[in-house]
Amino acid sequence: MNSDIALQYTDKILDSIADQLVERGYAILEQQIDAQLLTLLRQRALSFSEEHWRDAGIGREQRFQLDKKVRSDKIHWLNTSNSVETAYLTLMANLKQGLNRRLFMGLYDFESHFSIYQQGQFYNKHIDALKGRSNRVLSTVLYLNECWQEDDAGQLLLYNQEGNKIIETVAPKLGTMIIFLSEKFPHQVLAANCRRYSIAGWYRVNASQSGLIDPAE
Repeated sequence: MNSDIALQYTDKILDSIADQLVERGYAILEQQIDAQLLTLLRQRALSFSEEHWRDAGIGREQRFQLDKKVRSDKIHWLNTSNSVETAYLTLMANLKQGLNRRLFMGLYDFESHFSIYQQGQFYNKHIDALKGRSNRVLSTVLYLNECWQEDDAGQLLLYNQEGNKIIETVAPKLGTMIIFLSEKFPHQVLAANCRRYSIAGWYRVNASQSGLIDPAE
């Protein structure tokens, strides 16, 4: 892999992300990730054969279950055995460090998976963390879809905390990333009209910490 690929966010970008998180609880980036890395991540997602993808479920550990009425995508977890996946995890570790320095969030570790939505697949409205439980604190989604058009659908809808109003509609275009407080925002993925790729991720805090921030009211 090319050693010239940028695996760090600039201070300007980190400042912008931190400011957006404080002001409204979420941040949206457009084309702020190295173009070569985006290409490699997309190629990586496209390279997986059917057996590499697993049915996505809901809940964790004992509560884990498959429910196609709630979500119908498939996933592949990132790990450090592949250089491209390692590069993305390195970039997200840099984001963790930058936000911890600026916001004292206590972000501790990060987990992430590729997602594939075939035509007609979706993920109904849900929330990534139950309020008051120090598990997922900050959610991220990076999109890997070239030449996306509005008719392709598969947009992410971000709702207000009450879940009764759409506050953002995020097009899944290559290089777009959304970062948001996990327990604050219900969200859903609209049914895709063509194959759709993304990388979802979550930062957690150490169980002994409670470094959450709240957006300004």
